[in-house]
Amino acid sequence: MSTIIDGKAIADKLTKSVAEEINLIKKTNSGFVPGLAAVLVGEDPASKVYVRNKKKSATSVGMEALDYYLPESTTQKELEEYVRKLSEDVKIDGILVQLPLPAHIDQEKIINVINPDKDVDGLHPYNVGLLVKGQPRFVPATPAGVQYILSESGIEVVGKHVVICGRSEIVGKPLGLLLIQRNKNANATVTMCHSRTENIRNITKQADVLIVAVGQQNFIKADMVKKGAVIIDVGTNRIQDATRKSGYRLVGDVDFENVKKIASAITPVPGGVGPMTIAMLLKNTLESAKRKNLVFD
Repeated sequence: MSTIIDGKAIADKLTKSVAEEINLIKKTNSGFVPGLAAVLVGEDPASKVYVRNKKKSATSVGMEALDYYLPESTTQKELEEYVRKLSEDVKIDGILVQLPLPAHIDQEKIINVINPDKDVDGLHPYNVGLLVKGQPRFVPATPAGVQYILSESGIEVVGKHVVICGRSEIVGKPLGLLLIQRNKNANATVTMCHSRTENIRNITKQADVLIVAVGQQNFIKADMVKKGAVIIDVGTNRIQDATRKSGYRLVGDVDFENVKKIASAITPVPGGVGPMTIAMLLKNTLESAKRKNLVFD
């Protein structure tokens, strides 16, 4: 039976350390109040939940959480101007534009408008370039959270074969870049699979660490996993469940019940990678605020 990795406990510990550091800095700099702004366009229910949870967490660690809800009808020009103003606001240290954006909005153009110094989501081309160069400043929160979970769980990736299923700009690509860096929590051999990968089972079965972020319920079955592999499930899928008050429950991209019998360690959904995303976002915002205030470790 595999070890169930408690991502919530790891995230809670990190969040607590962020709060402690903010309080410590405030003792010598009373004006130090990191500001995190979130922009949500439209009425996507999952995005609303994330933004609400982000605000609650940011406030709990001593940050100022500023949420901006814009109508679905917001135009490209209006959103670009809105984000540009936030980028110029000295009270704001981190900007999160909640994705996905409505279909009529060019997502890349919006990301490019964000001040790279406040891009705590790590999606601006400047910050992506730093990651490629091996000089990461802001790393996207979910990939950073995955690496942190592996490190905190004592799972060695140096020299290991890490297989990532999914090549998104938010998870797959930056995670691959992160895990090939020359440092103690990386130095892995990374293979990336995607929707055009042939004989994907033959590749996933080679993985010492298998990370799945494809957005498809039960995509990874037991026969696709090597015995003793570590499984990190990034997926979050809603399925109907009449026994729940909400009418649904969350499941990952991995057939958890069957795969956990084979894996040496596995993250559950919920309670695995999910909580780490907000925790790492808070950490990035703190680092941005420290840089602005010339506060260094």
